[in-house]
Amino acid sequence: MNTAPDSTASRLLLYLRALAFWLVFSTTTVLAASLVILMYPFSLRRRQQFITWWAGFILWWLETTCRLRYVVEGEDNIPHQGPVIVFSKHQSTWETFVLQRIFPSQIWVAKRELLWIPFFGWGLAMMKPIAIKRGTGRAAVMQLIRQGTERLKEGLWVIIFPEGTRVAPGQKGRYRIGGAVLAEHSGYPVLPVAHNAGEYWPRHSFIKRPGIIKVRIGPLITPAGRSAQEIMNMAEAWIESTMTEITAMK
Repeated sequence: MNTAPDSTASRLLLYLRALAFWLVFSTTTVLAASLVILMYPFSLRRRQQFITWWAGFILWWLETTCRLRYVVEGEDNIPHQGPVIVFSKHQSTWETFVLQRIFPSQIWVAKRELLWIPFFGWGLAMMKPIAIKRGTGRAAVMQLIRQGTERLKEGLWVIIFPEGTRVAPGQKGRYRIGGAVLAEHSGYPVLPVAHNAGEYWPRHSFIKRPGIIKVRIGPLITPAGRSAQEIMNMAEAWIESTMTEITAMK
């Protein structure tokens, strides 16, 4: 039986759905970044509220056009008092939106080069990120400790991708210890997060596959009595074992 026409039609439909998504995504990214820059006189919380709303719109548009939605498990592990340090798996651009919807007011640890990207980077700069310069070693860790502790004391959650960059599904990057050092020095706990977004929104992919992304939030890792290495090992073990479970459930 020849299914080539059906396969071609399916690929074309996926392409058209992705095209509709990208057209609105790119347009609203420029618009949202421009508005955030204009909102500079307002408080950081106001700017965050706007970006959180925009992130929700993008997730809705992604579901509407590409039939890609998500479910969250382990929400009962989210503490209701005090900020924490979130360690999230990084596979896609998608999680940069959903984490804003799941967790309270937050700032991000990001590569400094991202701030140079027109519109996106300029908007990101308005959100008070901890912009780390690659290759600076101990200086970058000390910056993370100092600025991260300040943000946490202000009541802001700190979002960290411990692998440092996006990693393809089924692969594992080297977990960097900076976030765990921040937890050890600041005394704030770590909340691990695993998800399989890369299976549906792969890195450098134009087409978004329909389906349900699974997000799982793990138990808090308290830093009391633990070294940075122990904290990192616990977070890494939970995230990677959970990634195996999520993949097996597909």
